[in-house]
Amino acid sequence: MVSVVIPAYRAAQYIAAALDSVLAQTFKDFETIVVNDGSPDTVELEQVLGPYRDRILYLCQANQGLSGARNTGIRAARGKYIAPLDADDLWAPECLEAQLALLEADPSIDVLYGDARIIGDGLAAGRTVMELCPSAGEVTFERLVTRQCTVHVCVAVCRRETLVRAGLFDPELQRVQDIDLWVRLVRQGGRIAYHRRVLGYYRRHAGTLSADAVPMLEEYIAVLTKAARDPHLTPAQRDVLENQGVVERVSLELEKGKRAFLAGDAETAVRHLAGANAQHKSLRLSAVLMMLRVAPGFLRALHRWRDRYFYKLKTRS
Repeated sequence: MVSVVIPAYRAAQYIAAALDSVLAQTFKDFETIVVNDGSPDTVELEQVLGPYRDRILYLCQANQGLSGARNTGIRAARGKYIAPLDADDLWAPECLEAQLALLEADPSIDVLYGDARIIGDGLAAGRTVMELCPSAGEVTFERLVTRQCTVHVCVAVCRRETLVRAGLFDPELQRVQDIDLWVRLVRQGGRIAYHRRVLGYYRRHAGTLSADAVPMLEEYIAVLTKAARDPHLTPAQRDVLENQGVVERVSLELEKGKRAFLAGDAETAVRHLAGANAQHKSLRLSAVLMMLRVAPGFLRALHRWRDRYFYKLKTRS
């Protein structure tokens, strides 16, 4: 019924826990496909996988990136449904059973996702994905583009035929390839639904592809540009893409400006922040720009004081 697809790249440290969470599922009609995506830790990975080899389909390929590895697993899958799982994430035991009950009850749903609790490094640990990235309203093209609905792939179950029809994951994308696929899928008439039950555990750490905001924003802008090339878009959809492109470009300039400022490069910070302000006028940002031009040292000292002040508040609480 279900094909679980797990790409593996530098995954030896975590994949045993991921597989244990799959094998502990209360729903048992599934196969597990592990795709070694040319991982440099293959020797260690295969040692870890040894005890599981009679219960998984293990595929090896030259490195194609996360999209390519997922696509390889989907093409090899025999299941009616695809359940993607990253090698460092985990499922609750009832994850598949809960998702399949809803999908089988409503054949109009092509992709169903729930919530996941964040584990690993950082201040977000212990919170859920939907606390940080809420989903609100029906999942539409517009809400996906504007991130009012965020499909979390680690707790998503998808109809295989719908993924194939949508064209699978774009191998040219490495960070937001899932958003690109969901946008295409909905644009073609597919339906995505969600619930708020916590059914998985999403690991955040420094090595994850989503840890660096600048390439994430750059790639999302590329996804919006790609979506805008669709000749069948409605005028309203084109407007949403154009407006969101401005939002993301402003966010990118702000992030680059912040990094330059923290690195002590006031000139580069001014250039990026001025670029953001040119696209979206802000009195607050104008004031920051003035301070950067007149007294960058004072502004850095103020920023350091603010960080120390909030750190003391957190440690006291």
